[in-house]
Amino acid sequence: MTQESTPSTALSPEAIAQLVKGHKQFLAFLERRVESRAVAEDILQAAFTRGLERGAGVDDEKVVAWFYRVLRNAVIDHYRQRSTAERVTEAWAREFPDVQEPEAELRQEICQCVSSLLDTLKPEYREALQIVDLQEGKLKDLAQQSGITPENAAVRVHRARAALRRRIEQACGTCSVHGCLDCSCEASSGSKCGG
Repeated sequence: MTQESTPSTALSPEAIAQLVKGHKQFLAFLERRVESRAVAEDILQAAFTRGLERGAGVDDEKVVAWFYRVLRNAVIDHYRQRSTAERVTEAWAREFPDVQEPEAELRQEICQCVSSLLDTLKPEYREALQIVDLQEGKLKDLAQQSGITPENAAVRVHRARAALRRRIEQACGTCSVHGCLDCSCEASSGSKCGG
């Protein structure tokens, strides 16, 4: 086969120019049909890519009408995917209906053990764990309070958790590995865990 007889799989330059020219109208069309401009932009970008790859044989004069059909199908696909994701999330939530909190006495014992070990960490690690884990704050809260970026806050929390894990392993020995609920480690009572 010669290059001239190879079928084209892409739109013509004229058709591409028409699609680029209609960008604002396509975006407005999508924005009226989806929940946000960001989603509309994502759908439009994907539709442009799909259109450029699969637009072979579309008449230059009919390319805009064809592309609106591509956009309509993309909106339908978007809502199908979202609906599927929502059903999966709902099913998962039904499997785990109750978050079980430890009993108050056990929670207090755990908190005392961990709190005493928190005091042995570097101040910035202690602050990170208190804000994000104990106060259930967000990384952006830690970033604001510490004057760092959210990315650096994520790194700090990761390192702080690793440091606390090492402290727990040192203080509680095998209890930290086996999850003893009857812990008598030095962090909670002054003596090493026997389990």
